[in-house]
Amino acid sequence: VQLQASGGGLAQAGGSLRLSCVASGRTFSGPAMAWFRQAPGKEREFVAAVNWNNGYTYYDDSVKGRFTISRDIAKNTMYLQMSSLKSEDTAVYYCAAAARSGSVWYTDIYDYWGQGTQVTVSS
Repeated sequence: VQLQASGGGLAQAGGSLRLSCVASGRTFSGPAMAWFRQAPGKEREFVAAVNWNNGYTYYDDSVKGRFTISRDIAKNTMYLQMSSLKSEDTAVYYCAAAARSGSVWYTDIYDYWGQGTQVTVSS
């Protein structure tokens, strides 16, 4: 499975951006896909995940209520709608896909990673 992330860019604080992640190579069947992010000098951190089969979602507390993760099974695509952006959301955002079960909060279960897309929020 190859993942291609897109949609990053520059936004003002309080603004919105929508990220997309397309899976190719074969039809992705789950169990989960997720977004992680990494700011300069910091470790990669969990943002949100979606159970590919039932659509259940998981969010880090820092983005809950502001970000919405979703997926379109027919398009093999995952999205991250980001609203009420803050300067601390500035990071490279990575999409990831897990082909095995486990805790969605940690990088361990994710076998496939996209190349990352830069999100910069100006205050």
